[in-house]
Amino acid sequence: MARLTLFQRRRQRVRTALRQRAGTRPRLSVHRSGKHIYAQVIDDAAGRTVASASTIDKDVKGQDGAKASGANVSSAQDVGRRVAERARAAGVTQVVFDRGGFLFHGRVKALADAAREGGLEF
Repeated sequence: MARLTLFQRRRQRVRTALRQRAGTRPRLSVHRSGKHIYAQVIDDAAGRTVASASTIDKDVKGQDGAKASGANVSSAQDVGRRVAERARAAGVTQVVFDRGGFLFHGRVKALADAAREGGLEF
């Protein structure tokens, strides 16, 4: 059996703890790449995505009005606000935060804080 990387071990640890706390609440899943950040609210019981947002969306703009690069905190905040708005429109207000194997720091933290400000509770 192959050894797991640090990222994979961290992801397993987060998901295990999340399953114990989640109950029936949907999860706000975050993925961060070098250029973009993605967020989606997933209802695991129904097996469907309720709401999603990312820096790839055509209507996401940076602070200067140009197409947003996902590699900065302001874009992550915009994605967090946008996913919270879309989740509330779909009738979801309480979620559990699934950071995957990513550390709760920088862009991931900015997205989470913006989603909280946008009305999601976690």
